[in-house]
Amino acid sequence: MDKKVFRLKNNIEIFYKKNANTPRIALCFNLKFNKKETVPGIDAIMARLFMQGTKTRSAEQLAEELDSYAIEFSTDARPDYIRLKFLCLNEDFDKALELLEDVIKNSTFEDFEKELAKMEGEIIAELDSPRAKVIDGYYSTLFANHPYGNTNSKILANIKNITKEEVLATYSELINNSKKVIAIVGDIDFQKAESSITRVFENLPDSIELKDSTPVPYLDKTKLSEIIKPDANQAHIIKGWLTGSSLSQDYPALLLLNIILGASGLSSRLFLELRDKKGLAYVVRSCYETFAQCADFYIYIATEPKNIEVSLKGFDEEIEKIKNILVSEEELENAKNNLLGKWAFTQETNNSQAISYGNYGILGLGFDFNEKAREKVKLVTPEQIQKCAKKYFNDNSIISILKP
Repeated sequence: MDKKVFRLKNNIEIFYKKNANTPRIALCFNLKFNKKETVPGIDAIMARLFMQGTKTRSAEQLAEELDSYAIEFSTDARPDYIRLKFLCLNEDFDKALELLEDVIKNSTFEDFEKELAKMEGEIIAELDSPRAKVIDGYYSTLFANHPYGNTNSKILANIKNITKEEVLATYSELINNSKKVIAIVGDIDFQKAESSITRVFENLPDSIELKDSTPVPYLDKTKLSEIIKPDANQAHIIKGWLTGSSLSQDYPALLLLNIILGASGLSSRLFLELRDKKGLAYVVRSCYETFAQCADFYIYIATEPKNIEVSLKGFDEEIEKIKNILVSEEELENAKNNLLGKWAFTQETNNSQAISYGNYGILGLGFDFNEKAREKVKLVTPEQIQKCAKKYFNDNSIISILKP
């Protein structure tokens, strides 16, 4: 397997992996702010405006060119960084790179008002979904005074305060004062990749990483977020906790705890107990979400409004079980196989690999993060699962409920 890591003279770190005999090359360019957004939504609108025209191409010309070469190109704002990525046929790599360079260096942000109105409409439509709305309520409460809490509802409340001037200032900050990482995966020779990447990116401002001065989120009590949606015909409930992140020694155990409780579908405990045995749920699952500064673990259920209290009691019962009774070796082994199988499946394409390696690089986890995590997962014991459950599933939680 051909893997290399190198840096340009401006300190941009590049991860390269050759996957021979694959038809398309994937590239991910991640830029991590050293300052948090001044108004919720600025990063999101800026990421969208990258696709709305440059000094040399209108939005229509850009779309037509991407279409004619069958290049998949996208830009999005993640919780900790901005991501630009493309997927192209091997022979069109230089063309895709040319378009990426144009978008990064020459975006005009001309369609600001139009794109802002479009984004506002899309957020309103998304928040009409009860599930999206309860998750929004959960995260805006969990991260109430932190940039991670800049959810769609927060963006909507502040959208009139976003100006084009602030977007331009944010763009300048992104280009001039950010950590920059590129991941490229596909059937491309190293010399070719190195020479093309160097030509396009070595004249960008230096990649700089400053220590994050934003206070790390903490939770010192139970908080409730209650949302009334008159037209809802179900109740949607989330209960969650702050936990260790990807860099925590508890990371492998938390991953497996998530599989055991609710992330393995029909065989998970929550599904078997709350849906199959008690008939409480339409949908029930758990989720472990990691960020640069922290992580959270939550349980979610969609149920009849009359079942809110009994569902919360069901959550507590399953949490108490996993805290007080060791999981069996068999259940743990099944969880490990499930997790490792999922990882293998989700890393089958060049695109998914480029996204993962780009994420590891920009968050400072190391490009070999997944390989190391796999080995650590294999070594997790029932005792570690129990210790992890006792450590994090405490009284300091967020409960978010949406109901009619």
